[in-house]
Amino acid sequence: MTNAIVTPLTQALAEGKLTREELKTFMQRSDGPAIRRLALWLLVLAGTSSLVALSWNSWLIWPAMFVHGVVLVHHFSLQHECVHYSVFRTRWLNNLVGNICGFIIMLPHKHFRYEHCDHHTYTQVEGDDPELVPMPQTLGQYLFYITAIPYWRTKFTELFRHVAGRLSPEEQRFVPKVEHNAIYLEARFMLAAYALIVLVMALTGWWDLVWFWFIPLILGEPVMRWVRMTEHVGRPTVAQMHENTRTNLVSRPWRFLCWNMNYHAEHHYVSSVPYHALPQLHEKLKTHIYVEKDGYLGAHRDILRQLFSKPTGGSANGQ
Repeated sequence: MTNAIVTPLTQALAEGKLTREELKTFMQRSDGPAIRRLALWLLVLAGTSSLVALSWNSWLIWPAMFVHGVVLVHHFSLQHECVHYSVFRTRWLNNLVGNICGFIIMLPHKHFRYEHCDHHTYTQVEGDDPELVPMPQTLGQYLFYITAIPYWRTKFTELFRHVAGRLSPEEQRFVPKVEHNAIYLEARFMLAAYALIVLVMALTGWWDLVWFWFIPLILGEPVMRWVRMTEHVGRPTVAQMHENTRTNLVSRPWRFLCWNMNYHAEHHYVSSVPYHALPQLHEKLKTHIYVEKDGYLGAHRDILRQLFSKPTGGSANGQ
């Protein structure tokens, strides 16, 4: 007789930390919370855009673009939730908003969905997790990853490869063959749309999007790389979710920006739980997961402590 697989979630259920009725309640989806949050999100975007406009003829435009960029890159968090169809109860709204977010940050939505599915299936499993960020072996590797240069290099390479009608061997593993053409079309549409935008700006002489979109995105992406590192980097590369994923306790503004994805271990246990129910799920599972009480800074202190306590050597890629 085969023994049942024990996970932190099944253990929590068995020990009475979380009941199946509570889990069912947490998994309830609704359009209302997301619509209200999205309205506030648009107000924040309007505010940061106004900062850029108000500082137009001043050196202050650079810090303004950075602040605006931090909000722009966090469209990743919203898109991530749309990938799980957990933002809205209405399925097509998840697809619509997810594709808009993906266009803003140059992350094709359909491709990301397939890639992210494998990330959840093989979290922190070397050679199988397509989103695994290796533990940096040197301070230089740590800083280079945070610059986002490796990230942009990977994203541009992926985009042009898909436009050319090719998938890498790793991508062929997680993208169903029947969807290959859809991935190529998605990339071609995205690149064509970007080219059209640049062409219109060149013809009209209206280059404002460079200052309201392109440059802020470049300035803000290192912050997203810094945040993304806290989810798994420095945790063991093992299959056990209570070991391989870090939940970070952060302030309310950070929770707003990341759509509660600081509760990352909880999300990995039950990825179908909507973002707005993750704080309640945390209260039930916090004794079964790895929690960094000092938030993102604490996570990076842990990463750096591990980095400086090991011999230098090896390599880390920038995926």
